[in-house]
Amino acid sequence: MESRPFLAAFGLAALVATSAAAQSVEIETARGPATVEANPGTIAVYDAAAIDTLQALGVEMAGVPSPLMVPYLADVSAAAQPVGTLFEPDLEKLAQLAPDLIIVGGRSVSQLDSVARVGTAIDMTIPTENIVETALARIEAYGTLTGRDAEADALEESIRTKLEAAEAAVEGKGNGLVILTNGPKVSAYGAGSRFGWIHNAVGLPEAREGLSTQTHGEAVSFEFIAEVNPDWLLVVDRGAAIDAEGESAAQTLDNALVRETNAWKNGHVVYLDPARMYISGGGAQALEGVLDQITEAFAAADS
Repeated sequence: MESRPFLAAFGLAALVATSAAAQSVEIETARGPATVEANPGTIAVYDAAAIDTLQALGVEMAGVPSPLMVPYLADVSAAAQPVGTLFEPDLEKLAQLAPDLIIVGGRSVSQLDSVARVGTAIDMTIPTENIVETALARIEAYGTLTGRDAEADALEESIRTKLEAAEAAVEGKGNGLVILTNGPKVSAYGAGSRFGWIHNAVGLPEAREGLSTQTHGEAVSFEFIAEVNPDWLLVVDRGAAIDAEGESAAQTLDNALVRETNAWKNGHVVYLDPARMYISGGGAQALEGVLDQITEAFAAADS
C-alpha cells in the first residue's frame, strides 16, 4: 500500500517524459511537408549544404560522410563519426549510431530509401533553379526542427544583408560570365543553373543569355569566352574543390584568347571559393562566404 503513491508518481513522470519525447514538428522538405521528431538528439547528415547550415545554427551532428572535402567544416568532421560517403552510406556504421534523424540531399539523394531502413530520413535537397530562397527556407526549417528559431532568424537576416551588399557592389559594373574549369575543360552557367544564382539573386547581368541550365552547365571553348568578351569572369575550379591533380583554373584560363577579354585585361577574373560553390553550395556559410567575395571584388573596382 505504501508503494502506491510512489508508483503513481513514477507513472505520471513516465507519461510526461514519453509525451515530451514524442513531440513532433512539421517542416518543409524537398518532397513536401514532413512531420518529424522535434529536437532530435542524434543526427546523421549526408549533405554538405545541410552540414554547413546546421553548424552555423550551432547544431551538433553525430554522423557525417567522409571525406567531406570542405575545409571550413573540418571541425564537424573531426567531432562526428564517419558513416560512409556522400554516394555510399555505410549502413552498418549508421545503424550503430542509432540516429534519431538522417538527412540526405544533393549528391546523396538517391540513397534516401536505403538510409530510411535505419531510421527516419528526410530529403533536404536545394534545387539549382532557386538556390538562395530555398537555402533560406532550409535555415528556417532547421531552426524549427532543432528549436533554434532565433538563431535561424539571425542567420537569414545576415544572408539578406550580404545579398543587398553584393547587389549594390555589382550595380553598374558591367556583365559577367560564370564558368567552371575541370582541368582543361570549361563549362558556362547561366541564370537558373546551379551557379546562376549569382545572376538571379545578386543582379549581375549575363554576358551571354540563354545558356543551358543543366547540372553540368554548357561546355564551351576559349573561342566562346573570347567572343562573349565578358566584363567579369567568375570562376569555379572543380579540380581544387575535389583536390584533383591537373591544371588549375588559373593555368587553364591563361591563354591568348582569354587574355584578350575585358575581364582579363581589367583584372576582373574572380576565383570563387571552390568548396563553397561546388561542394557545399546552398549552405548558409557557403552563401555568406561567396557573397563576401563578390562584394569585395566588385567594390574594389571602384578604387
